[in-house]
Amino acid sequence: MHPLTSLAVGRYGKRVPNQNGAPLRLVVPWKYGFKGIKSIMKIRFAEAQPATTWQMAEPKFYAFYSNVNPAPTNSTFGDQRNERRIGEFFMRRTLMFNGYAEQVGSLYSGMDLRKLY
Repeated sequence: MHPLTSLAVGRYGKRVPNQNGAPLRLVVPWKYGFKGIKSIMKIRFAEAQPATTWQMAEPKFYAFYSNVNPAPTNSTFGDQRNERRIGEFFMRRTLMFNGYAEQVGSLYSGMDLRKLY
């Protein structure tokens, strides 16, 4: 429901290929890549928050929200203060919510982001 979230049916003027999530892919730019929906097969509405595949596999590593968060969290990955972007040699400071803090920070106001990382 956020304006930065989009359903992609194509990229660079072409249809999304199968390996990139055809026919529909949800794009949420402030989440870690593993959190992004790779391909939408069906949509179900649930009364309670469901566990994710990643949470079931490694609950210590993957939280439900999985926001890009440079602050210390309960994740055993621990320090996410710095990152190396693809194509760059040097490390840089990680930006909160992948640089979208001003746009999406209010979605998480009042939440303990150390616990709900």
